[in-house]
Amino acid sequence: MATIEKFEEIISWKEARKLNKTIGELIDGGRFKHSYRLINQIEGSAGSIMDNIAEGFERGGNKEFVQFLYIAKGSCGELRSQLYRALDRNYIEQKEFDTLSVLAMKISSLIQKLISYLENSETKGIKYKKRPGDNTKTS
Repeated sequence: MATIEKFEEIISWKEARKLNKTIGELIDGGRFKHSYRLINQIEGSAGSIMDNIAEGFERGGNKEFVQFLYIAKGSCGELRSQLYRALDRNYIEQKEFDTLSVLAMKISSLIQKLISYLENSETKGIKYKKRPGDNTKTS
C-alpha cells in the first residue's frame, strides 16, 4: 500500500465527503421540512464519518487512527438508520434512500478494510518514526 501523506488522499474520506455533500444538498433544498432535530442528527452523523477519518489520521498513530475509524464506521450505521427515518417521513424518495444507503455501506466497508490493514501493519504510525538525531528504537 502506498504511503498516504494527507487524509484527503484516503478513499473512504473522499467517499464520505461525497455522501456529506449529497445529504447537505437535500437538507438545503428544504426536503426535511424543518425537522430540525433530524437535520442536526443526519448532518452530524454524515459529517462525523469524514471528520473522524481526518482526525484519526492526523493523530499520527495507527492505534489512535483505528479508534477513530471505528467511530466513523459507527457513524455510517447511525446515518443509515437516520435515512430510514427520512424515508419513512417522506423527506427522501426510495431511490435516494437506496443510493445513499449503498454509499454509506460502501464507506463502511472501505473503513473496515483500512482498519484491517492498520491492525495488521507493523508500522505504528508517523509519530513513531525515527527522526534524524533520535537514537530511540521504533518502527
